[in-house]
Amino acid sequence: MAASELYTKYARVWIPDPEEVWKSAELLKDYKPGDKVLQLRLEEGKDLEYCLDPKTKELPPLRNPDILVGENDLTALSYLHEPAVLHNLRVRFIDSKLIYTYCGIVLVAINPYEQLPIYGEDIINAYSGQNMGDMDPHIFAVAEEAYKQMARDERNQSIIVSGESGAGKTVSAKYAMRYFATVSGSASEANVEEKVLASNPIMESIGNAKTTRNDNSSRFGKYIEIGFDKRYRIIGANMRTYLLEKSRVVFQAEEERNYHIFYQLCASAALPEFKTLRLGNANYFHYTKQGGSPVIDGIDDAKEMVNTRQACTLLGISDSYQMGIFRILAGILHLGNVEFAARDSDSCTIPPKHDPLTIFCDLMGVEYEEMAHWLCHRKLATATETYIKPVSKLHAINARDALAKHIYANLFNWIVDHVNKALHSTVKQHSFIGVLDIYGFETFEINSFEQFCINYANEKLQQQFNMHVFKLEQEEYMKEQIPWTLIDFYDNQPCINLIEAKMGVLDLLDEECKMPKGSDDTWAQKLYNTHLNKCALFEKPRLSNKAFIIKHFADKVEYQCEGFLEKNKDTVYEEQIKVLKSSKFKLLPELFQDEEKVISPTSATSSGRVPLSRTPVKPAKARPGQTSKEHKKTVGHQFRNSLHLLMETLNATTPHYVRCIKPNDFKFPFTFDEKRAVQQLRACGVLETIRISAAGFPSRWTYQEFFSRYRVLMKQKDVLSDRKQTCKNVLEKLILDKDKYQFGKTKIFFRAGQVAYLEKIRADKLRAACIRIQKTIRGWLMRKKYMRMRKAAITIQRYVRGYQARCYAKFLRRTRAAIIIQKFQRMYVVRKRYQCMRDATIALQALLRGYLVRNKYQMMLREHKSIIIQKHVRGWLARVHYHRTLKAIVYLQCCYRRMMAKRELKKLKIEARSVERYKKLHIGLENKIMQLQRKIDEQNKEYKSLLEKMNNLEITYSTETEKLRSDVERLRMSEEEAKNATNRVLSLQEEIAKLRKELQQTQTEKKTIEEWADKYKHETEQLVSELKEQNTLLKTEKEELNRRIHDQAKEITETMEKKLVEETKQLELDLNDERLRYQNLLNEFSRLEERYDDLKDEMNLMVSIPKPGHKRTDSTHSSNESEYTFSSEITEAEDLPLRMEQEPSEKKAPLDMSLFLKLQKRVTELEQEKQSLQDELDRKEEQALRAKAKEEERPPIRGAELEYESLKRQELESENKKLKNELNELQKALTETRSPEVTAPGAPAYRVLLDQLTSVSEELEVRKEEVLILRSQLVSQKEAIQPKEDKNTMTDSTILLEDVQKMKDKGEIAQAYIGLKETNRLLESQLQSQKKSHENELESLRGEIQSLKEENNRQQQLLAQNLQLPPEARIEASLQHEITRLTNENLDLMEQLEKQDKTVRKLKKQLKVFAKKIGELEVGQMENISPGQIIDEPIRPVNIPRKEKDFQGMLEYKKEDEQKLVKNLILELKPRGVAVNLIPGLPAYILFMCVRHADYLNDDQKVRSLLTSTINGIKKVLKKRGDDFETVSFWLSNTCRFLHCLKQYSGEEGFMKHNTPRQNEHCLTNFDLAEYRQVLSDLAIQIYQQLVRVLENILQPMIVSGMLEHETIQGVSGVKPTGLRKRTSSIADEGTYTLDSIIRQLNSFHSVMCQHGMDPELIKQVVKQMFYIIGAVTLNNLLLRKDMCSWSKGMQIRYNVSQLEEWLRDKNLMNSGAKETLEPLIQAAQLLQVKKKTDEDAEAICSMCNALTTAQIVKVLNLYTPVNEFEERVLVSFIRTIQLRLRDRKDSPQLLMDAKHIFPVTFPFNPSSLALETIQIPASLGLGFISRV
Repeated sequence: MAASELYTKYARVWIPDPEEVWKSAELLKDYKPGDKVLQLRLEEGKDLEYCLDPKTKELPPLRNPDILVGENDLTALSYLHEPAVLHNLRVRFIDSKLIYTYCGIVLVAINPYEQLPIYGEDIINAYSGQNMGDMDPHIFAVAEEAYKQMARDERNQSIIVSGESGAGKTVSAKYAMRYFATVSGSASEANVEEKVLASNPIMESIGNAKTTRNDNSSRFGKYIEIGFDKRYRIIGANMRTYLLEKSRVVFQAEEERNYHIFYQLCASAALPEFKTLRLGNANYFHYTKQGGSPVIDGIDDAKEMVNTRQACTLLGISDSYQMGIFRILAGILHLGNVEFAARDSDSCTIPPKHDPLTIFCDLMGVEYEEMAHWLCHRKLATATETYIKPVSKLHAINARDALAKHIYANLFNWIVDHVNKALHSTVKQHSFIGVLDIYGFETFEINSFEQFCINYANEKLQQQFNMHVFKLEQEEYMKEQIPWTLIDFYDNQPCINLIEAKMGVLDLLDEECKMPKGSDDTWAQKLYNTHLNKCALFEKPRLSNKAFIIKHFADKVEYQCEGFLEKNKDTVYEEQIKVLKSSKFKLLPELFQDEEKVISPTSATSSGRVPLSRTPVKPAKARPGQTSKEHKKTVGHQFRNSLHLLMETLNATTPHYVRCIKPNDFKFPFTFDEKRAVQQLRACGVLETIRISAAGFPSRWTYQEFFSRYRVLMKQKDVLSDRKQTCKNVLEKLILDKDKYQFGKTKIFFRAGQVAYLEKIRADKLRAACIRIQKTIRGWLMRKKYMRMRKAAITIQRYVRGYQARCYAKFLRRTRAAIIIQKFQRMYVVRKRYQCMRDATIALQALLRGYLVRNKYQMMLREHKSIIIQKHVRGWLARVHYHRTLKAIVYLQCCYRRMMAKRELKKLKIEARSVERYKKLHIGLENKIMQLQRKIDEQNKEYKSLLEKMNNLEITYSTETEKLRSDVERLRMSEEEAKNATNRVLSLQEEIAKLRKELQQTQTEKKTIEEWADKYKHETEQLVSELKEQNTLLKTEKEELNRRIHDQAKEITETMEKKLVEETKQLELDLNDERLRYQNLLNEFSRLEERYDDLKDEMNLMVSIPKPGHKRTDSTHSSNESEYTFSSEITEAEDLPLRMEQEPSEKKAPLDMSLFLKLQKRVTELEQEKQSLQDELDRKEEQALRAKAKEEERPPIRGAELEYESLKRQELESENKKLKNELNELQKALTETRSPEVTAPGAPAYRVLLDQLTSVSEELEVRKEEVLILRSQLVSQKEAIQPKEDKNTMTDSTILLEDVQKMKDKGEIAQAYIGLKETNRLLESQLQSQKKSHENELESLRGEIQSLKEENNRQQQLLAQNLQLPPEARIEASLQHEITRLTNENLDLMEQLEKQDKTVRKLKKQLKVFAKKIGELEVGQMENISPGQIIDEPIRPVNIPRKEKDFQGMLEYKKEDEQKLVKNLILELKPRGVAVNLIPGLPAYILFMCVRHADYLNDDQKVRSLLTSTINGIKKVLKKRGDDFETVSFWLSNTCRFLHCLKQYSGEEGFMKHNTPRQNEHCLTNFDLAEYRQVLSDLAIQIYQQLVRVLENILQPMIVSGMLEHETIQGVSGVKPTGLRKRTSSIADEGTYTLDSIIRQLNSFHSVMCQHGMDPELIKQVVKQMFYIIGAVTLNNLLLRKDMCSWSKGMQIRYNVSQLEEWLRDKNLMNSGAKETLEPLIQAAQLLQVKKKTDEDAEAICSMCNALTTAQIVKVLNLYTPVNEFEERVLVSFIRTIQLRLRDRKDSPQLLMDAKHIFPVTFPFNPSSLALETIQIPASLGLGFISRV
């Protein structure tokens, strides 16, 4: 695709900036072709319009994706340009604290101005043997690549280190040399590598100085060739120096210093040996005080002087030469203080007896007058005459300074010569690696001859660099068969021609120097005339006629012509040199005797020394008549020749480039100044490398890497079996422009920007997939959350509703209960109230009714009477009224009737007058008659009803009257009763009055009694309360005391426990440290022994050096096999002094001093031991003579005792014969019958056998006691014969005292002494065994007494507790105690029963064994019957018994067969066959059985010889096949088994606990082999360490590939783009190791160790060590590989670790401690995966990573690199937070784990249950010459 298509919205670009050089910005809208302005937004949020160049229309460079930022190799960046390089370096330097970065073949090193822990021994070991692309960039990686290419290609190498002053060139070169010295070792014992490193402090002291830019700036260039032999071990070195800055000797700028050596001398002036130099403070001397800064912060010049002198001594510069050097240097300082007094303008003089000059002359050994004269005069020679001319003061000062510079330069060259002589090797050099530490491109405000030469050298180096880069590109293209197109790169040959060609700058300068009146001005004019306007690279400044400008590859530089001629001539007056040559001081003339030879071209090129002045000094005018001898070879000519030689050397080697960058001018740590960095990047050629790479196809991928990275862009149908074709098909679809990529044989080549485009497509695809995954996952999570919430809500509802229902039901129940309670309560209350009211009502009713009845009665009476009265009154009144009314009515009626009659009469009269009237009257009358009739009927009815009512009233009246009468009668009766009750009440009231009086009396008495009782009760309660208070106080005091006692006891117990735990831990740590120290000493001792043997073999056999190979050994260690141990030296005490005396005459090669001193000490010890033995032998002779005298006095007693002993011996022999006869009879009895009943368990034969065995065992015990009695008697007899102080007695009773008289020679006396010593050892062992048994019995009795005391105390405590308890609790406690006692007794009985069951089972097994033997005897006897007997006597055959030999578990061999035994059993034994077919540890058992037989024979020589031969044989076989795991494992197992056998059968009770009685009988009887057990333990430790090294060598190549690089979980981690340094592919090819390879190897190791019968505890220790190696190597590589520190890699590591843990579980090794060794790796993997943003994350990381050090945690966080865009980088602030939280943690500052660490090994005692007498020796071992005993 077109580049413009990438300029879309949100694309990020770089734009120029005057302050930050480049700034990042983001496009706000898409770019369209033809746009003149880009709409940008800066990172700080500011919008900007960026105008494009109207001519070029060049777009700003694009920024790389964030995933590519911080890459190890700049060529891995998709966009290769200046801002990308600068930004990548800045991110690595500032954010990740990484100072090294690859740029193709160049290593860019940025000076951190801070000491970093990345140069230790562990880092060197980590980079050793690794591929350059596999590890993070480092100077060690470049050194390892150079070393590896030298060994692989057999071609010399060069490491070119360049950069500005202060950029770190010297330090980089120093570390490269240290790497070579460490990894290669030296070919001899002369420690050449130490000498090579020792040259650094010397050269730094005389060639380095403090400048404004650097405190330790190298003021010369040097090229060191480190020579190697055919085995690629350092044999020597050679140094060439270039362009020493001599002017610094006489002049220093402000804040600068002279060379370090001067200040070191001044700081050491108080030393006694320096008193003669008459030195003082640095501020006293003119040559050291000009800079005004005599002290460097943090540097102690006195200590540096000590280091310089030590380095000189190591390099062979004797003390006398050192003092000579210091005299010359002190003389230079005093020469600088010489002052001149001007007599006139053309002459000057030195004051008489001038102190500085006097001291100078004394130190130099020259005449004061001559030196004073020639400092103020000079000689001018013409063709005919010679003139002596005085010089002016200024010329004299210049001449003095020139002399000082010349002396210093010659001294510098002399020291370099001597350093080269010390580093020179007599062995022929096979190859070398050169380290060039040379100045970089320089440009200052004033540039002179020094800068011109420096920049000229850099032009040459840049040309060589460009050609090499171009060549590598061409080779890569041709190898991949890519069409080669010529890449245009900057060729600086025109600039070089301008400088060095004919009529060039240097040629014109030399020509002008030859001119009599040549000057800087005339030379400048010649330059203008020759090159101005003719060469495009040469320019003239506008405002100067004494300067010129040259366009170098890095920048334009303006050079000032002043001083060029003088510096090129480097003139010094010959007369002054002659004065110095005539010195009496021997060293001074030696500096000048070969001056002519030194400045010749051949010597200059060979030694590489070119004297040159760099700082402008006012030149002295030369006379026209001066001879041309001074100008034979100018400085420019010498420098050009040496530079040509250097280029030839570099072109003949494979170069490796290190470009040192100075990040800022103020020496601030980890501060990055972009302007300064860009200047240096342009000057050192890094950007040119980038430009060359970007011009072609900078991005290169293998097909497999491309497929793995961009598999996501392919469809399933696009994936073919052929990866190459698959990649081609996909690329054709993704990138339409075929010119943007090319297909090579193994790689795909992309042009710049294409990888970024592919990354963009991949990121878009992944982003879309991520969005889909997020959508699905979020939907699934929300559904899950909804379902979970719904389920939770339903559950909550169910529980809430149930709770509410239960609450409601409870409420209903309570309500119902409340209602019922209320009902009954209310009923009760109402009933009570009703009853009260009823009773009151009844009472009231009774009273009221009585009252009412009485009232009613009175009223009725009154009414009755009033009615009667009323009746009579009313009757009278009624009658009166009636009569009156009747009278009135009658009167009225009469009147009315009269009136009516009158009216009626009148009407009648009228009606009568009419007929109709009558008719009407008739009708009206009828109606009235009817009405009247009706009324009459109604009145009749009313009358009847009134009659009925009246009758009823009469009846009721009569009834009421009767009732009233009855009531009246009852009232009368109640009245009488009331009267009687009243009388009774009166009597009762009287009685009540009497009772009240009595009650009052009783109450008064009661009150008095109650008062007294209350008083007594109160007093009693008060007393009780007081007692209670006292009791509570006592209780509280008691509880307080008990609590205090308990707390104190608890505190004491806790403190004691803590102290005990701490002391135990400390003791364990001390024990482990001591064990580790001891095992390290053993390792060192074995290494020294091996070196001693190698030297001895080389001396004796004069073996030539074998053919070279590519394998190298580490100088820190060598193989550990040796034929000699400390034990063999002890056992061969007689031979060792002779051997030690012979060896110095045989050896001529230098010995290791530590070994020599150790052996010398051992010889002294053996001589002392020999002398003590000789003294003891003399004392024994004297004792024998005294015994002889005593023996003569009592011969009869001796004879009687001997007769008694012989009788005892005869009796024992007869008893032995008797026992044999009984055994034969028993065998015959068993073989008489063939019936199967004989072999039955209850058969008589069995009973007989058991009886016989019982009797035999009893008889055996009796005989043992008799033997002990005889031995004690024998000892007593010997003690009676010999003096009491002689403790060593002979055990053989046949040796008589008379034999001692016959021992005339010392040999017999020595044999007698040996016998006495053995007897003494036997008796001592018996005494020790008796003492041990007595002590054991005493301990058991003490234990029983202690247990009885404890039981008694416990019973007393129980009794006291029971007495305090109440009766019921006492009974319960006694019952509980009785139950406990019965339970304990029951358990004891059960244990006894189990023991008896075991005994029964054991006896049954013995019976079965005996039955089997009887059966074998019967079968054997049947086989022995002849055929004739079967025919003759078929019915009753006679069985001939075959005797079964009872073996004692010993093996017998002859003394002369010992070597054969060792050869067949050790040296030529194949472990594989033995491990598979025979019992484990068979060789160990065979050797021990042989030792047992030698012990049985009491032959100490045989025991010593056998053990020594065994140990040496094991060492030989391990030395021969020490790299074979099976062999080392086999002999480690057998050595441990042999050691266990020596312990098990030693007779010590501690080792006999698990033995059977038969095994106890097999214990050693005569010798104590404790010393040999220690020797074997040491041997086992050495074998274990060798086994660990073999394991490490086997596992080492697998670990990084299997644990880190291989993708166990495929597809988790994608491959990131890589640069020119291709790392090892993480895809499993056929040759790569995987995790399965590691697990298979672990299975192999484990199965081999198990087959060899190795102790389980030892297997656990081996597995722990293996897992430690795996974890340490993996973690170390993780800490050194930025590409491995990602989230996906953390997942891979955790999966791999889980597989290893699964392996441990399968092998039942989880308790071996192996898993704990992987904890740092596990935590590092977790650290890669956890969140790294907030403070909570920081706290979690700090608590989680307790097995990692602070440096490791910070390193992992710094290296953490996202593989995909979805991951985020770790912020610098977060890392600082982690550092702040971990600042109080006290851990090691070391970054890497010690992968070479070996845990101290222990060999726990593991007794064998195998019976020695049952071991059969297979014929395959070829041991037919030994026999079982």
